Amino acid sequence: MNSRAPIVIVSGLPRSGTSMAMQMLYAGGMPVMTDAIRTADADNPHGYLEFERVKQLKTDKSWLNDAAGKAVKIIHLLLMELPSDHEYRVIFLRRNLKEVVQSQSVMLQRSGRKGAAMPPERLIALFEGQLKAIDAWLAARANFKVLQLDHADFIANAAQQAMSMNAFLGGTLNESAMVKAVDPSLYRNKL
Repeated sequence: MNSRAPIVIVSGLPRSGTSMAMQMLYAGGMPVMTDAIRTADADNPHGYLEFERVKQLKTDKSWLNDAAGKAVKIIHLLLMELPSDHEYRVIFLRRNLKEVVQSQSVMLQRSGRKGAAMPPERLIALFEGQLKAIDAWLAARANFKVLQLDHADFIANAAQQAMSMNAFLGGTLNESAMVKAVDPSLYRNKL
């Protein structure tokens, strides 16, 4: 391991609030890795803040050297592709799995795409298994520090979540700007 700044990873299941967390970090003054290829839409009107090369993480890790000291969004299933020669600070977003499935279904319908032909209960069980495997994998790695946050808590108390994220990342972010990046009106698929 070397002395580069840690790479900040925002991760979680799809529709778990990862874009919101990225927007908060960006508003708070953290540099983010984004290429603006995926633009804002009705499902995410403030934008996704994604970096397209993340999708090729299995075969292309060359961009990781440029990610030191920056935040990048990585879907939960790709975390296990991250090499051990970097330090990582992972902000992992959790959300009620019924809300995740409902939000994903609404997004797919709106875009005219079809999702997996799987009943919601089976999809929830699949997600539960994936999350359990990711948690175990992360816990076994000394170069990963993880902060688990819940989507609903961002809506209920954005200031507390901003404070937690800022403390986890060293205390240099603008917490009031982070709080302003949270848009409670976008919490549309809730139980």
